[in-house]
Amino acid sequence: MSREIKGSGCASGRRAIRSLFDGSLLHLRKGIQARGATMKLPRRQFLHLAAAAAALPAASSIALAVDYPTRPVHLVVGFPPGLAADIIARLVGASLSERLGQPVAIDNRPGAGSNIATEIVATAPPDGYTLLQVTAANAVNATIYDNLTFNFIRDVAPVAFIGRGAFVLVVNPAVPAKTVPEFIAYAKANPNKIHIASPGVGTSPHVFGELFKMMTGVDLVHVPYRSSFYPDLLGGQVQLTFATVTSSIGYIKAGQLRALGVTTATHVEALPDVSSIAESVPGYDASGWWGMGAPNRTSTEIIEKLNKEINAVVADPKMQARLVGFGVTPMSTTPVGFGKFIADETAKWGKVVKFAGINPV
Repeated sequence: MSREIKGSGCASGRRAIRSLFDGSLLHLRKGIQARGATMKLPRRQFLHLAAAAAALPAASSIALAVDYPTRPVHLVVGFPPGLAADIIARLVGASLSERLGQPVAIDNRPGAGSNIATEIVATAPPDGYTLLQVTAANAVNATIYDNLTFNFIRDVAPVAFIGRGAFVLVVNPAVPAKTVPEFIAYAKANPNKIHIASPGVGTSPHVFGELFKMMTGVDLVHVPYRSSFYPDLLGGQVQLTFATVTSSIGYIKAGQLRALGVTTATHVEALPDVSSIAESVPGYDASGWWGMGAPNRTSTEIIEKLNKEINAVVADPKMQARLVGFGVTPMSTTPVGFGKFIADETAKWGKVVKFAGINPV
């Protein structure tokens, strides 16, 4: 009810301003017709008219933000269904739909390390109806790809942080290693024979694997997938991956995958018996993160409204329990704060990309 009252009030405000503006024009037109076409506008009357004209766009922008959204919002996800970005997008999107009063439709556009999805949003109209599920892959891709038609930092405006979380090094049960040290020894004894899966070049599983290779000296063969890699991982065609807790915890609990270590320096509540990789590889620390972005030039009012509503969704105790159960630590901040975090992550992973010599396929 309150949304309808606010929207109605703003619509009335817009009509009132436009009525004043149009009335002033009509009054002046009649005066000019009566006194001759060469008549000059009185300075005070001209200033009043100019002020009314200047106020109209600002009032319309604010009104649009209060009315927003009046139709479904599309949340574009650069990964296939079943991976963490998709699961988190659907979880948060469902609650956001309730708060906005409009459906939040999930649009999976996997491929090119999430660049396809990012380009869709970067070139979309800046009206708040096309959003991006922003992930760590976006920060990594900023260094890997130098021939994109868009610039992530420039063309996608940060909207809201959702959370960050550990990944977990998982192997197919056919791999004999049961700990990180055992796996390192096994990999060194079988150089270039162990295949590591990821959802694409530059994605978190890829660069987390490159960081692991760099710090341990093992040789692993990277196999990027456009669709889900889980069928091949479960079938043994590839032997390991760095997976989100969100997407892998079911397979781990069912015994279909074996967890060797989490990527953060601390243990994960959802996997209390799994050690940290850092316990065997000192200094290893990596985490994934998720948030939302919008096309650059989206109005400040719309971005602030989305930030407020997404923060409220993430702050809900039930939502926090769901996220923590997936190994995600809920995070909330302002659009400016989220933008600074993205800039810091871009600089951090840019160094890893350059050191490892990662190039687009």
